[in-house]
Amino acid sequence: MTPPTTPPPPTNGLKTSILDDPGLFGRQWAATYDRPGNPDPEPAADFLAGLAGGGPALELAIGSGRVALPLAARGVPVEGVEASPEMVALLRDKPGGEAIPVVIGDMADVPVEGPYPLVYLVFNTLFNLTGAGRQEDCFRNVARVLAPGGAFVIEAFVPDPADFDRDEQQVQVWSVTEESASIRLHRYDREAQTFVRQTITFRDGGVEVKPFGMHYRWPEQIDELAAGAGLTLEARWENWRRDPFGPGSRDHISVYRRP
Repeated sequence: MTPPTTPPPPTNGLKTSILDDPGLFGRQWAATYDRPGNPDPEPAADFLAGLAGGGPALELAIGSGRVALPLAARGVPVEGVEASPEMVALLRDKPGGEAIPVVIGDMADVPVEGPYPLVYLVFNTLFNLTGAGRQEDCFRNVARVLAPGGAFVIEAFVPDPADFDRDEQQVQVWSVTEESASIRLHRYDREAQTFVRQTITFRDGGVEVKPFGMHYRWPEQIDELAAGAGLTLEARWENWRRDPFGPGSRDHISVYRRP
């Protein structure tokens, strides 16, 4: 049976971008998502287990369960929201994956009831919400389902304009085989704080494009999103090992609390 697909967001008569489709990433990348190269999830699972209490914890964009499964293995009940049935199928095929409840839906809507002592969103995925106001929606809806005193944990990169220049100037060779060749191109809108990336694959007889975009923010701007939802920054670290965050940090783990 063909799995259900997540409907695109309503247009209300306005032009929308393909990047506003919450299921786009999974449809394009699920087939190769679990190949080697993703970050080790164990430090994240250790960190999150210390905040989850008795659970349950909610992962937004749970994907193939890269973090959820090791967190559940530590005794924390985990639930998830995921826009891509293709990614959920990967989760279900893994040991323990069938036991994790997942709602198919847009993570910005947080289509669950709660309350949860812990909600988390990892691997820069907040920035995948490119539609106007959707990151704000995500924070407000997380605040709605958090238990009093509950934590919302964000993992994201710290934008670096030098990276923007390098990405735009380089044609990145992604893969070359006897059957195909893939390259990546980037274009940034520095005022809007967005970028579009195209992964272009050339094969005999055809060309495939896989668009991807982000609306990136600096940590202080994420703090403003949280404050607008009534959440307060409790701590910020450079990584899951709790190394101090500083001016040279390229990533951050930020913990926000509901009063």
